[in-house]
Amino acid sequence: MKKLSLLTLVFCLPVLVMAQINPKAKELVSKMTLQEKVKLVVGMGFKMPVLPNSAKKEKDKDVLGIALPPSSEENASIPEKVPGAAGRTHGISRLGIPILTLSDGPAGVRIDPKRGTNQTYFATAWPVGTLLASSWDTALVKKVGVAFGNEVKEYGIDILLAPALNIHRNPLGGRNFEYYSEDPVVAGNITAAMVNGIESNGVGTSIKHFALNNQETNRNSVNTVVSERAIREIYLRGFEIAVKKSQPWTVMSSYNLVNGTFTSESYDLLTTILRKEWGFKGLVMTDWFGGKDPVAQMKAGNDLLMPGTAYQEKTILDAVTSGKLDEKVLNENCERILNLVLISPSYLGYKYSDKPDLKAHAQISRHAATEGMILLKNEAALPLQQKNVALYGNTSYAFIAGGTGSGDVNKAYTVSLLEGLKNGGYIVNTDLKKTYQDYIAVEKAKQPKPKGFFDVIPPIAEMSIDPAGAQKDAAANDLAIITIGRNAGEGADRKVENDFNLTSAEQQLIQTISAAYHAKHKKVVVVLNIGGVIETTSWKDQADAILLAWQPGIEAGNAVTDVLSGKVNPSGKLATTFPVSYTDVPSAKNFPGKETDPTAPSNPMMGKPAEVVYEEGIYVGYRYYHTFNVKPAYEFGYGLSYTSFKYSPVTLSTADFKGKITATVTITNTGKVPGKEVVQLYISAPGKTLNKPAEELKGFAKTRLLKAGESETISLIINARDLASYDTKAASWIAEPGTYTIKIGASSENIKAKADFTVANEIVVEKLSNLLVPKVAINELSK
Repeated sequence: MKKLSLLTLVFCLPVLVMAQINPKAKELVSKMTLQEKVKLVVGMGFKMPVLPNSAKKEKDKDVLGIALPPSSEENASIPEKVPGAAGRTHGISRLGIPILTLSDGPAGVRIDPKRGTNQTYFATAWPVGTLLASSWDTALVKKVGVAFGNEVKEYGIDILLAPALNIHRNPLGGRNFEYYSEDPVVAGNITAAMVNGIESNGVGTSIKHFALNNQETNRNSVNTVVSERAIREIYLRGFEIAVKKSQPWTVMSSYNLVNGTFTSESYDLLTTILRKEWGFKGLVMTDWFGGKDPVAQMKAGNDLLMPGTAYQEKTILDAVTSGKLDEKVLNENCERILNLVLISPSYLGYKYSDKPDLKAHAQISRHAATEGMILLKNEAALPLQQKNVALYGNTSYAFIAGGTGSGDVNKAYTVSLLEGLKNGGYIVNTDLKKTYQDYIAVEKAKQPKPKGFFDVIPPIAEMSIDPAGAQKDAAANDLAIITIGRNAGEGADRKVENDFNLTSAEQQLIQTISAAYHAKHKKVVVVLNIGGVIETTSWKDQADAILLAWQPGIEAGNAVTDVLSGKVNPSGKLATTFPVSYTDVPSAKNFPGKETDPTAPSNPMMGKPAEVVYEEGIYVGYRYYHTFNVKPAYEFGYGLSYTSFKYSPVTLSTADFKGKITATVTITNTGKVPGKEVVQLYISAPGKTLNKPAEELKGFAKTRLLKAGESETISLIINARDLASYDTKAASWIAEPGTYTIKIGASSENIKAKADFTVANEIVVEKLSNLLVPKVAINELSK
């Protein structure tokens, strides 16, 4: 029997856990000069390809729109330990305080592969966050984290700027691929597993972006207007779960404002909520160049300003000297930084090798990728029984491992679907292969080179396939596989036309190939190599099978072939909803908000002054679709298998809630092949005093690999906090009295078993304070 508490899912604790302030940290601070303290809270400056030297003020200003002088002239003479890392903290050699190295990124260590020597320093491109969350497997994610953290440590890095767990508020979010889910229970538990895995190596993580960083458009200047309840229940809940279950070394504050205040300058967010309410023990750092007022950031509890500028140093120094900033506050900031320094690999003198076991890690990446792929449709097409395959779509020959920006990885290779199928023993049509490869080579030569970090080159248009040629292919091959590719990343959000919706060329490709192969009674499989949600309703009936492969990392083509062939039975489930159309998305009317001063100058880093109002409130994703009876294309939690599962009736430990209750169900593999099933627990609440979604996910578990006929019993524990909603008027988490329904399902719509229990009296789970209060009225959605 597998027992999992909804708030205390079993994770092994990291080897090093942030605790109370180390006395040695206090001692070191007492020995530091004021100037040294100021340097410690401000990073060493910034280097990136578009900014060759941070001392070149005018170039910095051209690219980012803000003056970025180096934090000190001597920084330029201190060589980087890890070229290509995102930033460094100041060291104080006379006190034995080393420089710490911080590196991106969410899908793999982001460093320079070439350093002026013959050696290369590649890193594993792991499956993107959305794919890992689609596995619903915390043990698997922790295993990925352990290997991921090994690369962090062996490349001489102290802190990884990951994982990222912002909510999929809208499918156009440019960095959704980095994030896990539209649901905070999934996001928080997957994050905790990743953090515990990475930090078991004795290196740090920085969970980000805290908080409500759910868009890229005007991300540095957008004011997010949102209700306290939505903040608490949707956008902070995942961070709360992650902090309480993993105690990450650091938290990264986000760029945006929340109800008028930059998050990095918000005492309510960083001190009252994060530290006092949740018990966070680590340090808080800014996102790169986040916020405006260094003194306000220090007072808010934002300990480390990254990447650091001379302006910040001078401003803080002047503030302490003038009495505007109490030196006691600065001392606390320094103590929290030193608390981390004292457990860092750099301080402990770890002799990193620069030689992690990339070969072994590639196999872990491949396995993880197969576990998060989702079979959206299958009409007797998969697993593949045929060997002769015709491969269509540009991305079949140039598979996308992961997204762009800080989520990109300098990897040695990406296995294409062409290579993966060949490795799996399939025969791929060579004439079609040559035609595509020639076409891609010609079109690539026409593409402009990227001008900077935020510049994403538009994809090559899909090659047109002549119907007569398709008919000839259909006669010569056993089946067709069409790959549809998408990419996005930091600095820009996606568009509806030609991104969320397929291009006309892609629509025509699917139509032409499907007509030709179906005329010969042969199957057509579509593989989605995408980082975010796309529209499927207009074309899915033309495909016999659809495999959502997401962006699967370095071993992409091999992993996809493992699933297509049946070597691995797909067990992924959607952690984000696929709507029928973009207009069905609850935030479609207000994403990404509006510019409040259209005449203001704009640049890729800062954007323009803007505001976005979260009018959908708590009704994000499936909470909206189920409550307001809007039918999605593929619902939250959905995913098919090559086998079938039977759910027993659910049994409850008691019918009357007395602090906690255990729900138990037995899952049996009733098919012919081994497989895994994700068991999802939803709760429908009375909703007498507060608007409540029709149902909310409160827990989940994944079975082990069950052989045909084999069973496993799963128990999930519900406590009072799982029943509670945030009552803004009472400033409390409250579980109201009445009848609650537990729904155990294979998806949010495919409910297999139900059971009721009663809460006799109102339960005030936690009394808090009204914080992050919106300054304007919000016309918030309610049922």
